[in-house]
Amino acid sequence: MARDMSDKEILKMELDQLKKEVSTARTPVGTNCADTIAYVEGLAADDPLIKGVPDDKNPYKGDKGGCVVT
Repeated sequence: MARDMSDKEILKMELDQLKKEVSTARTPVGTNCADTIAYVEGLAADDPLIKGVPDDKNPYKGDKGGCVVT
């Protein structure tokens, strides 16, 4: 697409994009990080990878055979 456009058209397109971006609301990275940490910590209590799966609900727990190498 850019191959078919002149330098002037490409610069105009870039300028239009920058005009859109300048009006975008921004928040500090520290604020976004704090929000992300709070979100993840709020879901940690229900995360089976963090707290584990109870033995009675774990289909892979127990003696179901296996391979013995001698």
